[in-house]
Amino acid sequence: MNIGLIIAGGVGARMGQSIPKQFLTVNDRPVIVYTLEAFQKHAEIDVIAVVCVAGWEQVLWAYASQFNITKLKHVITGGKNGQDSIRNGVYELEKHYQPEDVVLIHDAIRPMVSAEIISDCIVKTKQFGCAITTIPCAEAMMCTEDGLVSTGSYPREKLKRTQTPQGFPLGKICDLHRRALEKGITNSVASCTLMVEMGEQIYFSAGSEKNLKLTTVDDIDIFKALLIAKRSEWLKG
Repeated sequence: MNIGLIIAGGVGARMGQSIPKQFLTVNDRPVIVYTLEAFQKHAEIDVIAVVCVAGWEQVLWAYASQFNITKLKHVITGGKNGQDSIRNGVYELEKHYQPEDVVLIHDAIRPMVSAEIISDCIVKTKQFGCAITTIPCAEAMMCTEDGLVSTGSYPREKLKRTQTPQGFPLGKICDLHRRALEKGITNSVASCTLMVEMGEQIYFSAGSEKNLKLTTVDDIDIFKALLIAKRSEWLKG
């Protein structure tokens, strides 16, 4: 079984909006609905679960009903940070599914995730035991201590930019979180960084520049442009 675990536990302070950014409406549809639809339409995804910012759970269920997200089976309240929210999610899934089932942990605010990205993450997770969606680093990378002056450069070919989904067998990711708590690791940036901090090997799956994370208002403008381009491709087809 393949489970999409959508992380929507953040409040989106950097967006400067009065509501969480995953619930912002773009072209008459909340951002999170675009994300849910990507997993809903994917033939290999059996179940969707969402870790939701507290107080928005019923809104999410209403959107699922309105937009026919029939694979949504679990809504879990988020925690105080990303690691906490993911842990809440995987611990709840552990009560319902098998340790060998694959869970794809995905940001709610990456609404342009493609079927190809989801598929490759599933394949690589089953092949290697985990899969972190990544893209090459195209820019020149500079090192700095103070954010003002460079202390050198770093070879970009040795770097990857991580995205989501990030895939794991359910039992493995639950065990990782338990061991992290025992070591006092409580605020790792992402599942991939938690893996590294715990001394685990990570493997890569294919991402895309279009798999945009909506963090700022500028990102919303790019998202709107991508939607227009996607619609134009659909009309041509």
